[in-house]
Amino acid sequence: MTKSSQWKCAQVVGIALAVCLWVPAVSARKNAKRQSSRMNDAARHSTAASKVFREIMGAPDKAIPRELLDRAEAIAVFPGITKAGFVVGGRGGQGVISRRVPGGWSAPAFFNVGGGSFGAQIGVQKIDSVLLFMNDDAVGSLLKDKFEIGGEVAATAGPVGRNASASTDALLKAGILSYSRSKGLFIGAVIKGAVISPDNDLNEAVYSMNASQVLTGSQKMTMATMPAAVRIFPRTLARYSRRERK
Repeated sequence: MTKSSQWKCAQVVGIALAVCLWVPAVSARKNAKRQSSRMNDAARHSTAASKVFREIMGAPDKAIPRELLDRAEAIAVFPGITKAGFVVGGRGGQGVISRRVPGGWSAPAFFNVGGGSFGAQIGVQKIDSVLLFMNDDAVGSLLKDKFEIGGEVAATAGPVGRNASASTDALLKAGILSYSRSKGLFIGAVIKGAVISPDNDLNEAVYSMNASQVLTGSQKMTMATMPAAVRIFPRTLARYSRRERK
């Protein structure tokens, strides 16, 4: 083989090696960028949900009764659900759900909400929604691919105000208590027919687990082991209810 041929062979080998090194590096950068973007999404959802819950609980005489919070097995907050149309037309939003665990609340699992009717609220564009899941059956309904509020599990408009009674038959039998807030008005109102489904693309990206594993897995994350970006939501819930789950 001539020196020229040897040189050309060396060039080809060098280029091949460079390509072999470059492709994994590019792939790694893309994965890192996607992971960072997904973690930012998780932080945004957790922060928005925490803000909505603090504002609702801080409203004088219009907050969710603490007695009900202490009974709840899981709490969902969906900030800024987009509403389109007249009377009906709730069409989408994202939120988080944490479940009661010994010593506090679980890492927030990420869910989507869509469809349904939000009542006669003409001209309202966005609605904040809070759902209290009052028993294990209600929590279990979330673990399906899609869950419709008011379908298999009864949903009831929750009372507001520190003096509201939490012992009526309707409340004791309800699997879910529903609250809504629009333009500063906070009321107990059911999101009829809304469909809740896990955002497992985001759950997997953040936790390497799906929503079911986050909420019911045998090895739930502690505050110290869950990503720092999402801790704000369970910490916020713990400010208002610290009952340990039996």
